[in-house]
Amino acid sequence: MSRLVVLPWKKSVEISYKSIRARFFRSLVTTITLVLAVSFLAFSQITIDIADQILATGDSGHCQTLIQCGYDIRPGDTSLAASPKQRWIVVLSLLVCVVGIINAQLMSVTERFREIGTMKCLGALDSFIVRIFVMEAAMQGFAGSLTGALLGGITAFLATLIRFGSDIFTFLPWQAILSSTSLSVVTGLGLSLLGVLYPAIMAARMQPVEAMRVEQ
Repeated sequence: MSRLVVLPWKKSVEISYKSIRARFFRSLVTTITLVLAVSFLAFSQITIDIADQILATGDSGHCQTLIQCGYDIRPGDTSLAASPKQRWIVVLSLLVCVVGIINAQLMSVTERFREIGTMKCLGALDSFIVRIFVMEAAMQGFAGSLTGALLGGITAFLATLIRFGSDIFTFLPWQAILSSTSLSVVTGLGLSLLGVLYPAIMAARMQPVEAMRVEQ
């Protein structure tokens, strides 16, 4: 008779949630890293969306303000794009975020050797161990990405309001802003899941006896 047991998804969610609560401050640090990276991504994208809409109005005063803000506008341009430098900064911030998540998850695995060993001794499948870590990352990733996207969007809105005044209310591209916000959330969630894969697989491959021998 097989000693392996398959626990329901509800139990997996419950264990993941309790694990996050038990390691709240470590989880908070990881989440803040994600919030900052996604916030910068959302800010960059939404700022471009608003600038494109401002350029489309054809108002010479607003176009001059865009030039003063550092945008390279040429005659006949109908849309703007982030500078190569800005793109690289965004990419680097996301890479640093992924490295931070991987590091935090590896430390989490180290702290939970006995817990993982106990679950495996009780018959938990490798897939269940992976599921626990992935669910924790998904919870943190969604919360951090949503917070970061909203923070970046609000910052972009306030920055544009300061530069252009209340006129921006007449030409805010809500659909483009919503799309950029959603893209930022999905990107942040994807980075969180990507960062947890290696630590989760490493935890699942641990031998129960070896895990139980580790001194905490």
